[in-house]
Amino acid sequence: MERFLSKIFEKLQNTKAGTLCAFAFFIIGILICVFGFFKTLFIIILSAVGFFVGSFVFSDTSRFKKFLDRILPPGGVR
Repeated sequence: MERFLSKIFEKLQNTKAGTLCAFAFFIIGILICVFGFFKTLFIIILSAVGFFVGSFVFSDTSRFKKFLDRILPPGGVR
């Protein structure tokens, strides 16, 4: 997965900012046409929250294990 993401980031570094913004706004425009403004806004907000929570939780594996130990009782599954 890291190799896949690193390849994507390498390609994005060589791409001009105008192309990236045009693609992003094209996707947002399609979402607004299909779902409407507020549903699209809801999707974007939840995606951003998911990104930040995921980057926080998965940045350190010990933090993720502590999180799992709080949710699931230790010793049952692992």
